[in-house]
Amino acid sequence: MTLNAAEEKIVKTVESLRDGMLDFTCRLVAQPSTLGKEISALELFEQELQRLPLSPVRVPLDDPALKRHPGYAPVPWDYDGKYCVTAVRAADASNGRSALFNGHLDVVDPEPIHFWDTDPFVPEIRGGRIYGRGAGDMKSGVAAMVYALYAVQKAGLGLAAPVTIEGVIDEECSGNGALACLNAGYDADAVLIPEPFGPTILTAQVGVLWFRIRVKGKPVHVLEAPSGTNAIEKCFPIVQSLRVLEKRLNQERVPEEYADIPHPLNLNIGVFKGGNWPSTVAAQAELHGRLSFFPGVGYAETCGRIEDAVAALVQQDDWLRRNPPELSFYGFRSEGHSVPYATPAFAALNQCHQSLTQQDAAAHIATCTTDLSRFQAYGGGQSTCYGPEGGNFHGANEWVDMESIVHTAKTYALFLARWCRLVE
Repeated sequence: MTLNAAEEKIVKTVESLRDGMLDFTCRLVAQPSTLGKEISALELFEQELQRLPLSPVRVPLDDPALKRHPGYAPVPWDYDGKYCVTAVRAADASNGRSALFNGHLDVVDPEPIHFWDTDPFVPEIRGGRIYGRGAGDMKSGVAAMVYALYAVQKAGLGLAAPVTIEGVIDEECSGNGALACLNAGYDADAVLIPEPFGPTILTAQVGVLWFRIRVKGKPVHVLEAPSGTNAIEKCFPIVQSLRVLEKRLNQERVPEEYADIPHPLNLNIGVFKGGNWPSTVAAQAELHGRLSFFPGVGYAETCGRIEDAVAALVQQDDWLRRNPPELSFYGFRSEGHSVPYATPAFAALNQCHQSLTQQDAAAHIATCTTDLSRFQAYGGGQSTCYGPEGGNFHGANEWVDMESIVHTAKTYALFLARWCRLVE
């Protein structure tokens, strides 16, 4: 589908905003918005929306009603004073379909810093890329979605349906930020999230949960180590039992869309701590893990599989039988989903991609979770991810391709023109 005059104007306007868009990306990357330190990024996002101009609203995460929502994920950290930021651009007519752009502003911890070539919170531009924590995942996408809406307005065009734009937190650990916005009434006919999977249309993603296991030991001086029980060492067979479960899950009820992915479900032991002295047999140990599960498999069912795996091991160990490990679940409880590529909003997005690239956008099958899980389970619209290209997410030297940021903004702006419909 070729661009008409109004659409060409929008694309050129996006191009004219390139420097501002990339600058906004860098300013966001410079905010060290790790868990509990997200406020500076939220304030910067809020200020940028005010420049559009829009009227941003803060959506609190400490709302008691949120904790009563069936999708709420209990977490051990405090939400006192925490919030997300949303704004709605009102419709100029009433014959279009509404849209919502969602982007997360929280990032994972960049430690250990010595793995990085540069300071992760001092964005660096080189070779057509922006380097820094959150550059790809996903502050560049946030900049693209903000400037896509800005471009339509700067081009002097209206839209026949409302557009919501929101910056959320807690995406990397629970999804409660996006859920808070949904619970506050922010939803739309189509939801686009610019996660850095590239210019693809996400049609499926796995479910993800987090868990914690605490193990007790018997502390003694190392000179009489055989009379004690080392809690750290008791964790080793527990991890091995969970690895066996991981293998089984990858072999059972594999959905067709995941059949060609060698190892779609992944167990990760991301935190391990225990003991307090090299010459003392460890009295306690704790591990935190993440496990994924296929679309169509429930969160509660997968929790049960973990409980069964740990319980079976406990029965084989006299110490663990007398001192059962403490297993609990917190954070992510996000179920997977699969949606047809031919879904109307996806088709409209692909049409925009075609107009800019002369080819179809590939379908993306994700082996991770995103805030799509909240919209798929509790929203009323059609939702997918389409965003910039980058690499080293959650690792050292994270980067994003600058041209892909601009391309994402152009595609999103075209989507607004066609999905919401222009008012000239």
